[in-house]
Amino acid sequence: METVPQKAFYRKILVVDDNPTDRFIAKKMIEKCNFAQEVILTESAYQALEHLKELEDEPNSLPEFIFLDINMPGMNGYEFLEQYSKFSDAVKSKSKILMLTTSLHPDDIKRAESNPLVARFINKPISKDKLEMIHNEFPMAN
Repeated sequence: METVPQKAFYRKILVVDDNPTDRFIAKKMIEKCNFAQEVILTESAYQALEHLKELEDEPNSLPEFIFLDINMPGMNGYEFLEQYSKFSDAVKSKSKILMLTTSLHPDDIKRAESNPLVARFINKPISKDKLEMIHNEFPMAN
């Protein structure tokens, strides 16, 4: 008996995290749950911004979600958001940003939730339950 692969919920996800273990877990969980057809991994906010700049003229190639770690060396998640805010509305409307952290500090939560570019604040690691919650909250990808 042949099994028919289930169609992924979303086309593309961008994971921005300096921790290789967290990137690995996110990618494996996204693949296991059939959450996205393609998972792009970047280990820095700089790399993520460069990737998005390359796709700026192709809005349909942008990821539906950006899983963005808060605490990273060089450029943290909040500094990424400052740079991301300079993109055109056409770019910003295509990707929902989900802030990821291991921190439960109330200031981090408040700061992330008060930023209009952040769709949701999520504690790491990514899990099946968290992906289901995201899919239920954002059922239609842009």
